[in-house]
Amino acid sequence: MIGNETSQPGKTPEFVKGITTYFRGVKSEWGKISWPEKRQVVAETVFVIIIVFVFTVSVYLMDIIFKGLLGLIK
Repeated sequence: MIGNETSQPGKTPEFVKGITTYFRGVKSEWGKISWPEKRQVVAETVFVIIIVFVFTVSVYLMDIIFKGLLGLIK
C-alpha cells in the first residue's frame, strides 16, 4: 500500500478519481467532434492512393533511368 490513499475506508484513491475525471472529459469532448462525410473520406482516400501510385511509378522510372545511365560507365 502506498500512502494513506488506500488505507482509509470509504475514500476513493486519487488515481481512480483522476481516471474518472479523464473519461468524463473524453465523453464531453467526444460530442464536439465534427466527423467528415463518407463521400469526403472516400474521395480523400482515393486521392492519397493515386498520389502514392504516381510517386511509386516515378521512383521506379528514375531507378530504371539511373541504372541505364550508370550501366554506360565502365
